[in-house]
Amino acid sequence: MLKIGITGGIGSGKTTVCKVFETLGIPVFYADTVAKEIMVTDQVLVKGVKAAFGEDSYIEDGTLNNKHIANIVFNDKTALAQLNALVHPAVFRAFDVWEKSVSPNVPYTLKEAALLFESGSYKMCDKNILVTAPLQVKINRVTSRDKVTAEQVKARMDKQFTDEQKADMADFFIQNTENNSIILQVLEMHQKFLAL
Repeated sequence: MLKIGITGGIGSGKTTVCKVFETLGIPVFYADTVAKEIMVTDQVLVKGVKAAFGEDSYIEDGTLNNKHIANIVFNDKTALAQLNALVHPAVFRAFDVWEKSVSPNVPYTLKEAALLFESGSYKMCDKNILVTAPLQVKINRVTSRDKVTAEQVKARMDKQFTDEQKADMADFFIQNTENNSIILQVLEMHQKFLAL
């Protein structure tokens, strides 16, 4: 079965694009959502996080202490890299399990991940899609959606590859602008994937 990776910078609209693929019957693995879930369910990961960042990484009821982790990793690039080195392999494991649960009649699956290229998981996919949008559009979307400042959005963006860097690794592109229909672009891409 064909595995297609899909990514885009924060606010690019990659989740919206994935929803269009889902209406075509294509299963989507949302890596960022799964990462949040396995932070508390994958015991290998939980043990690793506690070893790296202390017992305070989890609250007594077993939930992740987001504030504690954020205070450490968002001010220390080495700590962030350490956290990613723990989380990414766990997400890879979860993707493998998910992939086995998908019907063999499905022509392909999508793996949606914000850090698809940064984590190296794009290498596990047969083809990769990059969703792009103009910078100001992305900033406006995220400030409105997450109730954060433009500076906070830019700080998040600085932790990801630029669209230019990602473009070098992508096979297909979806431009999420007012002038380009996402639906038409997805339908065209869907036909290409069915032909592969």
